[in-house]
Amino acid sequence: MPRPGFSFSTAFKVRYAEIDGQRVVFNSRYLEYADVAVTEFWEWTGIGEALNEAWHEMEFHVRRASVDYLKPLMLGDTVETSVRIERIGTSSLTKRFEIANQQGDLCAVIDMVSVNVHLPTGRPVAIAGEVRQFLEALMVAQPDRVA
Repeated sequence: MPRPGFSFSTAFKVRYAEIDGQRVVFNSRYLEYADVAVTEFWEWTGIGEALNEAWHEMEFHVRRASVDYLKPLMLGDTVETSVRIERIGTSSLTKRFEIANQQGDLCAVIDMVSVNVHLPTGRPVAIAGEVRQFLEALMVAQPDRVA
């Protein structure tokens, strides 16, 4: 179930390969969890089907990510990762991820800035036209954010 202020979340279990000797999830795995969640998020939005050619000629490449570790995830935990779009810039997109355990305890918050890259040229480009409109509509459709 998505956290307050989010429309989307996905859940998965912590696997043995993701933990250290104390059965705590490695710090680097939190960014992998965000990557899994954002892939599911894009699928959930339907943007690939709605904007087929425009969407498949571009891709968001991570420029910066900050992780605030609040509580460790442990072996056997169910990880619930909520995703939303925070901001749409000229050529960048900021996403927020809130990672919680099965008890609903917030374990980490990730803010990730990605740059829109035109795949055929590999160059950053402005987010334009129908892609921008689709993303803006996603932001409008999000529940009221909680500070």
